[in-house]
Amino acid sequence: WTSSPCPVSRVPAIVSPLCSRTYPAMETLTEPHQLTATLSCMIGVARSLVSGGRRFPEGPTHMLPLLMRALPGVDPNDFSKCMITFQFIATFSTLVPLVDCSSALHERNDLSEVERELCSASAEFEDFVLQFMDRCFALIESSTLEQTREETETEKMTHLESLVELGLSSTFSTVLTQCSKDIFKVALEKVFNFATTNIFETRVAGRMVADMCRAAAKCHPVESLKLFVPHCCNAINQLTVSDDVLREEELDKELLWSLQLLSEITRVDGDKLLPYRPQLVPILRRTLHLKCKQGYSLSCNLLHHLLRSTALIYPTEYCSVPGGFDKPLSAYLPIKDWGRPGDLWNLSIQWHTPSAEETAFVFYILDTLLQPELLRLQGHAEGQLEMSRDDILQSLSIVQHCLLGAGSLLPALDGQPVPNLVPSMVSLEETKLYTGVDYDTSRENYREAICRVMRKLLHHILEHSEDDTKSLFSIIKIIGDLLHFKGSHKHEFDSRWKSFNLVKKSMENRLHGRKQHIRALLIDRVMLQHELRKLTVEGCEYRSVHQNLLRDLLRLSTSTYSQVRSKAQSVLFTALGTYNFCCRDLIPRVLEFLWPEQQHVTQQQFKGALYCLLGNHNGVCLANLHDWDCIVQTWPALVSSGLSSAMSLEKPSIVRLFDDLADKIHRQYETIGLDFSVADSTLAIAAQIVQTPLPLSSVPLPSAQDVETGRERQRARNQDALQKYEKLVHTLLECLAQRNLPWKFEHICIGFLSLLLRDDHPLPPPAVRFFVQSLNHDALIVRKMAISAVAGVMKQLKRPHKKVELNPYEISGCEEPGELMAGDRKDNRWLQYDGKNLLKTQEAWEACRFVEKTHWGYYSWPRKLLLYAPVQEQPPLGRSRDEMNEMEQIIFDHFSDPKFVDQLIKFLSLEDRKGKDKFNPRRFCLFKGLFRNYDDAFLPVLRPHMERLVADSHESTQRCVAEIIAGLIRGCKHWSFAKVEQLWGLLCPLIRKALSNITVETYSDWGTCIATACESRDPRKLHWLFEMLMESPLNGEGGSFVDACRLYVLQGGLAQQEWRVPELLHRLLCYLEPKLTQVYKNVRERIGSVLTYIFMIDVNLPCTRPAASPRIGHFMQRVMRQLKPLMEADEEIQNHVVEENGVGEQDERTQAIKLLKTVLKWLMASAGRSFSTAVPEQLQLLPLLFKIAPVENDDSYDELKRDAKTCLSLMSQGLLYPEQIPLVLSMLKEIAGSSSWHARYTVLTYLQTMVFYNLFTLLSHAAAVQDVRWLVIGLLEDEQLEVREMAATTLSGFLQCNFLSMDSPMQAHFEKLCKTRLPKKRKRDPGSAVDTIPPADLVKRHAGVLGLSACILSSPYDVPAWMPQLLMDLSAHLNDTQPIEMTVKKTLSNFRRTHHDNWQEHKQQFTDDQLLVLTDLLVSPCYYA
Repeated sequence: WTSSPCPVSRVPAIVSPLCSRTYPAMETLTEPHQLTATLSCMIGVARSLVSGGRRFPEGPTHMLPLLMRALPGVDPNDFSKCMITFQFIATFSTLVPLVDCSSALHERNDLSEVERELCSASAEFEDFVLQFMDRCFALIESSTLEQTREETETEKMTHLESLVELGLSSTFSTVLTQCSKDIFKVALEKVFNFATTNIFETRVAGRMVADMCRAAAKCHPVESLKLFVPHCCNAINQLTVSDDVLREEELDKELLWSLQLLSEITRVDGDKLLPYRPQLVPILRRTLHLKCKQGYSLSCNLLHHLLRSTALIYPTEYCSVPGGFDKPLSAYLPIKDWGRPGDLWNLSIQWHTPSAEETAFVFYILDTLLQPELLRLQGHAEGQLEMSRDDILQSLSIVQHCLLGAGSLLPALDGQPVPNLVPSMVSLEETKLYTGVDYDTSRENYREAICRVMRKLLHHILEHSEDDTKSLFSIIKIIGDLLHFKGSHKHEFDSRWKSFNLVKKSMENRLHGRKQHIRALLIDRVMLQHELRKLTVEGCEYRSVHQNLLRDLLRLSTSTYSQVRSKAQSVLFTALGTYNFCCRDLIPRVLEFLWPEQQHVTQQQFKGALYCLLGNHNGVCLANLHDWDCIVQTWPALVSSGLSSAMSLEKPSIVRLFDDLADKIHRQYETIGLDFSVADSTLAIAAQIVQTPLPLSSVPLPSAQDVETGRERQRARNQDALQKYEKLVHTLLECLAQRNLPWKFEHICIGFLSLLLRDDHPLPPPAVRFFVQSLNHDALIVRKMAISAVAGVMKQLKRPHKKVELNPYEISGCEEPGELMAGDRKDNRWLQYDGKNLLKTQEAWEACRFVEKTHWGYYSWPRKLLLYAPVQEQPPLGRSRDEMNEMEQIIFDHFSDPKFVDQLIKFLSLEDRKGKDKFNPRRFCLFKGLFRNYDDAFLPVLRPHMERLVADSHESTQRCVAEIIAGLIRGCKHWSFAKVEQLWGLLCPLIRKALSNITVETYSDWGTCIATACESRDPRKLHWLFEMLMESPLNGEGGSFVDACRLYVLQGGLAQQEWRVPELLHRLLCYLEPKLTQVYKNVRERIGSVLTYIFMIDVNLPCTRPAASPRIGHFMQRVMRQLKPLMEADEEIQNHVVEENGVGEQDERTQAIKLLKTVLKWLMASAGRSFSTAVPEQLQLLPLLFKIAPVENDDSYDELKRDAKTCLSLMSQGLLYPEQIPLVLSMLKEIAGSSSWHARYTVLTYLQTMVFYNLFTLLSHAAAVQDVRWLVIGLLEDEQLEVREMAATTLSGFLQCNFLSMDSPMQAHFEKLCKTRLPKKRKRDPGSAVDTIPPADLVKRHAGVLGLSACILSSPYDVPAWMPQLLMDLSAHLNDTQPIEMTVKKTLSNFRRTHHDNWQEHKQQFTDDQLLVLTDLLVSPCYYA
């Protein structure tokens, strides 16, 4: 962007019209949506507007008028307008120093005209700030609780009110930050007077006013604190003189307001607060123990903000210019810095870092205020001091706010690391990040003191008053802050990060690249980075103090009250992701609540433990850790918990918990490794890295003994992992053997077992036996899991087959070509199906080199062509049971048992979901694995079932036999020739019978069966199948439906083979061509789909040889000869063919109509599936389609017309190559001269779509654009009214998308046509023949009017220079004869409708005389005139 001047040059073109629309929008009261839309757009161009620059110097002059006019937008009655106004003011204020520069006019003489204008206008900044404050005060006064609430309603802020508060405070803060010192002083006095002369309720209005005061105090703390602190302190002291106030439950509103105001104005630079220590500390001492909760909460806020301001590191100013604006105007002119970006390398950030005095003040407050509270709570926890619940809550609130305020100065909790969690030869210590704080270890670590007291208090409450949930909530928060808080919370950081990114996007100047951000944004980003470092706590070392706190959190997470459990679990989940290996320590304690042996566990503890295992949506899930040590405990415990006395399946919440746990484990489980070996080459590379001098490693190179010790540990770990894997499998099987285990837990356990299937280690034999037996389980869900598992076991037991490297060029006897050439070549012809050389003998079979992958050889050959070695080198077939391993024997025994197989087939033949069952790939994989691993061992047992199932026409039985047959065909990949031949002797009659019994419900299953069987299989292996399917598929036996189904099944098989079966495709085409005149619609549609696949490989692409498969060009020549009777006929073609296959010969015309119907089905099917469009061939059909396709929407069902219309629509959307464009246009010109007006009309609709879909290709072809232009203009003069009107619509669309341009010759042509003279009406004698206007003259005149109308309607939202004159020309024809009069009226009506919204702007383009004429035309005459 920075190198291109184009976008910058367009700034005036965008901003100027935007300003001209914004000013009227700000003045109107009736269109708030227009105001919000224009203000939103102005925010987007704010940087460009205020920066001005060489191309748009007057831009900054709009800034002040816009700001002043935006002020009424601060409206309490319109939330969206109020918020967009705040954003608008904040955006412009951030970019511009609000400094009165008017005196520079007298002091400097080097100012340009625009700068002088800006200096003069800047005198209004003070007015703007004061008026803005008045608006804010009005907004606040209308937001008080008394104004907005009934007595019974909540006193909390609503969501909208909190958004308004945020908008108000951030905008006011931005305005004051950018103010000069003089303007600030006036604003400060105004806000001080407003805050101190009124008493506000503290829930809504009070928060808004306090936010404004805080904004003022942050900008200039010294001046602000000098006003506010004495006032607030005096008010509080006077109101708390009496000790009775301390015991009041409802406090005086003035006292609450003064406390709230004081708590907010102390959120300023810490060192500026130090002078007010003598006043602030007594206030805290006096108010922290107020009985009124609202009162002591405000006092706690004061304590929090006071500590936070002095203890944290943060920037103290966000001005748009470093150093502020308070410099003499002779040396520095602020208007030159309007819109100035921050310098990333010279930000000059002013940081607050806690000084020694501030640190001492923080610890003084902690000693004075925190220590007594800790002693009180400790005394209560030890039973020495009695405290009410309210007193405990009050003390906890003080403790929590002290921790939040001073947390950044308190060192992290320390203690001994928890031992024996993981064995390791390397150090697992945490990496400590320096965050700018040097902890003073000589002082007491209050974090540890709070930790000690909180643990004692927690145990005391849980033992004596567990229903004190408010205190427990507070303790949970404190524990969370003890563990993680170092100055900021994660949720607050995330919120700030999100808002920062939103502001950055709205404020960035994209014309100058991404780094030109304003200074305030850059400072904010630096601060966020600082906070991010403080929040980085992952990988912390797990110490005994953390262990104790986590155990306390676990106790709370399994306590009686659900809200306590929920809050404790949230803190626990954060901690689990923070400390290394803490999960290993905690899991056994969680599982204690689940084991059935634990009789004392309550239902609340049980649910709490389950929630702890589940985790939250983005944290650690204890039930699914990637660690054998953990899941070997958690999974069996989850299953066994079904026997726990606390478990109840009658409680929906517990059922849902187990469902969520099982679902989460299944979704997130990743296979855990068994082999952790590190290769020698990896060790060598690691040694090189350690020895590299740059950077020099701090880790010494391990000795040979260390390496060997590491290897020993590695081997021991591998062995341990394997033992744990097998132990887990056996434990889960033992759980399943428990008789009383509820069905839900049985299913969960089986799901866990299925997850333990691996590709690098076989499943233990007991698990294999369980899954095989479960194939006949009573529960459907168990059978489904067992089918998937046994299919997986089959893959584990698959025997490796030897492959050898071969040279394809030696096999074909060809030389290797020098260049890449895709398609049918001599070197890949040996892969293709050859019906003359079918593999019918064992010698031919074994001599053939089968290539299963369909894509090999089409483009090129693999670098190493690896094919299966000869049969004698492969694993032996026909093994006896003794030659199998234990797992293979288990499967062999079950599937050799007729009773087991009989039951299995019965189950597989059952219907699952009526009407929704489909061919099941998992069942197919099961049978494929059986026949691959055991060849034909189970065929004798399955054969009778297959024969029985094929004879049964029910949907579920047919689906079952289809899955078995597909598995058989794919599973016989490595069988011997004799076995394969015998197999096909069985399968061919079965498939024939199945196809003769095919039904609507089963045809898709058989199509999937054959397609699956042929996928990735050499077609020469399947010649029995293909030859059988090619046996007259359209023989008529069983009716048209069975014919269509046979074709569908054949299509499924051939489509998988793509380019390798050209001979079969030629044979099929020869067979189908005489049958293209089918009468049955379903057969026609299927033939159309089959033709698509027959011609699929006939593509015209670079570096591609012509295909050996059938060619569309040859086919179309034969079709066009048969369609000749229709092409030559002039009369309309009707769909009058009787829907039956007549016995006698029908005339050529009827046969041609039947053929055309099938060809249309083919064109429609190929539009979405073909790799390329055969444009030249399809063009031959265009004249015929234009003749048939209807113009109007015909509701009557006429298949031929509907299909012709659909085909035209699809063809017009096709991609055209440049060389094809002249062919299409010449054909369209020819049809435009047709005698049928329907055809001429349809040419225009076709042309519209074709141009829009190929717009850029056509625009690069100048001759084509001219041809389209004259074709449309020519059809404007068509004798048929409908054609003329469509030509005008088409022309208007082409002009609107700039395909054609409105130039002088076009305008002159239309004006000339408009002037065609029409004879005047003569008076007629009664009885004489009616005079008629010569049609040619009327057509020409109407064509001219339509042309003018198209030009006018092509610009619906603006008024080009040529439009006023055309409107005047058009108005002259308002009283012409029909249809001219109607065209003019429609055009004027549409013009009025589309230009109404911005008519004030558009009418500037007309002269006064033109406006007068236009007003007469557009304004309807009065009805009563």
